[in-house]
Amino acid sequence: MEFIKKLFSPITLTLGFIQNHFKAMLFVLILFLLFAPNSERDLKQNNLQQISLVGPIMEVSEVLKQIEDASTNTHVKGVLLNIDSPGGAVSPSVEIAYAIKRLKAIKPVVVYASGTIASGSYYASIWANEIIVNPGSMVGSIGVIMEGADLSGIMDKFGVKMQTVQAGKYKKVGAMDRAWTEFEVNELNKVIQGTYDMFTEDVANARGLDIKKRDLFANAHIFTAAQAKEVGLVDSLGVSYDAKAKVIELSEVTKPIWNEEDKFDKMMKKLTATTVVTLHTYFPNLILK
Repeated sequence: MEFIKKLFSPITLTLGFIQNHFKAMLFVLILFLLFAPNSERDLKQNNLQQISLVGPIMEVSEVLKQIEDASTNTHVKGVLLNIDSPGGAVSPSVEIAYAIKRLKAIKPVVVYASGTIASGSYYASIWANEIIVNPGSMVGSIGVIMEGADLSGIMDKFGVKMQTVQAGKYKKVGAMDRAWTEFEVNELNKVIQGTYDMFTEDVANARGLDIKKRDLFANAHIFTAAQAKEVGLVDSLGVSYDAKAKVIELSEVTKPIWNEEDKFDKMMKKLTATTVVTLHTYFPNLILK
């Protein structure tokens, strides 16, 4: 009897493990089925990289990492930046713009606007080799805005009063407990105008436009794809097929293999985009619009 137990012990131990850890194993199996490579093609090293910039531009560490990885990966010969974004905060938009500028010095970069390419997302794209936009895209809105609510009426209604101790005349600039004073508005205008000057000068330099005529291509004008081409903001109109073909042409690859976006990453991007919209609703900041 003892001999039989020892003989079958590997099987009984295995069955016992499965029984005790069934839920965990089932979870691992589901993850494998969801995120495992779909085909042999997924296992091949890609030589072209597509990076997506979707939704409001707030947190861009992942996009910057993808750009950096593409610049250091010797297998990658060209990059397509696919944009569908209304813009966002100033600093992250500038971060992407200059990351693309550095990448362009190493390998070709094409921007494709699959949807909206406006304000901060347009800023992010200006240093690419070419900007191709879907004929139905909205382009431009090169401007800067700072918004803030005056909640004094609501506060008076509920008997709420603010108390502050401050050092510095401008420390409460942008406060929401009252209307902004003239000197505060002037202080904010100084910041807004300085940011707008930086934005338009970079656009003019990157796109070879005359800064003296910035009212034609900037001034927060919103253009159709065709109108944007007329004023020099984009190079051509096309669809995803055309944008990919241009990357292949510039990178001179004979057998193009594009990266497949990770399913989990794609899901997290959608979740992040929803989150930043919610956060921005309650915590507005200086925005390129």
